[in-house]
Amino acid sequence: MPQFRIARISLLLAAIGLSAVPALTPAFAQDKAAPAAEAPKDSVRPEIYKLVEPAQIKALMDAKNYTEVQSRLDQAEALPNKTPYEIFVLNRMRISLGSATNNTQMTTTALESVINSGKLQPAEQKDFIAALGNMYYNAKEYQKAITWFNRYQTETGDNKMRPYIIRAYYFSNDFATAKTELLKDLEAAQKSNTAPKLEELQLLANTGAKTKDQATYLLAVENLVRYYPSDDYWTDLLSRTQGKATYSTRFALDIYRLQKAAVSKMSAEDYAEMADLALLAGQPIEAKQALDAGFTAGVLGKGPNADKHKKLRAQADRQAADDMKNIGSGEASARKSKNGTGLINLGYAYVTMGQYDKGIALIQEGIAKGGLPNAEDAKLRLGYSYALAGKKDEAIKTLQTVQGADGRGDLARYWTIWVNRPVGGAAAPAQAAQ
Repeated sequence: MPQFRIARISLLLAAIGLSAVPALTPAFAQDKAAPAAEAPKDSVRPEIYKLVEPAQIKALMDAKNYTEVQSRLDQAEALPNKTPYEIFVLNRMRISLGSATNNTQMTTTALESVINSGKLQPAEQKDFIAALGNMYYNAKEYQKAITWFNRYQTETGDNKMRPYIIRAYYFSNDFATAKTELLKDLEAAQKSNTAPKLEELQLLANTGAKTKDQATYLLAVENLVRYYPSDDYWTDLLSRTQGKATYSTRFALDIYRLQKAAVSKMSAEDYAEMADLALLAGQPIEAKQALDAGFTAGVLGKGPNADKHKKLRAQADRQAADDMKNIGSGEASARKSKNGTGLINLGYAYVTMGQYDKGIALIQEGIAKGGLPNAEDAKLRLGYSYALAGKKDEAIKTLQTVQGADGRGDLARYWTIWVNRPVGGAAAPAQAAQ
């Protein structure tokens, strides 16, 4: 994930006018014989004005004579009994000088003083606080950045700095707080039926990865798949789901079925493994389709395993041809079986052939017949058969009834995400979280 960097401080300062030399009102010189009079409010004494007269300072700054500007500010600073406004003016000029000379310490110290002076207008105060928080963030002083961004939110009621606050927690290795805040934002987005920001989901995934928190990582990637689907996100989600401690390997083929539907291209290993599993499951037509897709994609039939791929394809072609020729005769024997397993397998074979209505009807018949070792597995396959058939409402209704912590419930939820995928949508950049 790229670091979320705010604009360079020199640009920020220029944009909100912080690099400009402030206009000054000099106090009137007093007659030595006359009684001392209080200097007008928000003015500077002549001896200070002579040193930092705006036109002169601007000319020096334009000429990049920063040494002279620094000298004048130092001389003014050495004068005793400076008023709060005089201190304010000198710090405004230090902001400009510090920005021009890339002196972060000078700029941030001066900014803090100006903000706390009480002499800024509300609009200025807001911009100065934002600029200071930005400076600390870009300088990787994240705790200070958090302090000033929080102050910005408190004083303005504006939450636009919230993303930077969360990132500051993350970059300061306070992953627990970053996770808490990111989950709050995710929940709020889902309640308001709006898509969470891509960068926030990536950051949540990174937080899970950094802390080896698999549940948080999977939650983030699941939502990346939901809102910003890409081949990388789908592959990552399905691969890591198989790594869960409760996952059952009997769903390996089901995982590949979803992956094949969800991504534009799988790896050579995945196509070959899917074909092997489909052959073992008595689904040679599905095995043939997986291998054909791999060869069409240009990932099978080359490299050190080219011969193995070709032999596997020949085997699948033979068995698929037999299946397609004899599939109709299998219904009678499946109905004579003591349980519905044969009908379900036969039904799914029809689904792979694109005969969805016939296949779904046979799967439903097999479920009704009963005697299944895993009835919920059959409901899962019925649900994604509806999905592959384009029957969205029926798919969602069926998949929502599927339960199980062994991978089945996850797959039902992921198929529902696939069914609800953006149509021709703007997918996210194919960048897996690290």
